[in-house]
Amino acid sequence: MILHIPPYTPEMNPIEQIWAEIRKRGFANQIFQTLEKVVDTLCETINSLTPDVIKSITHRKWVLE
Repeated sequence: MILHIPPYTPEMNPIEQIWAEIRKRGFANQIFQTLEKVVDTLCETINSLTPDVIKSITHRKWVLE
């Protein structure tokens, strides 16, 4: 079953919640000297997100019903 998300509702899109968590964990108040450091931090932050953390962030009752 495909559920369509209404346009202009990023709060309903689970990936937006993941990006918010990535920004909070790895990029809050950071200045990077090189693009390589940005990529390294992004990879480390993504790898630190466990399946349980992702479920807790993206769990939406209306999706599971």
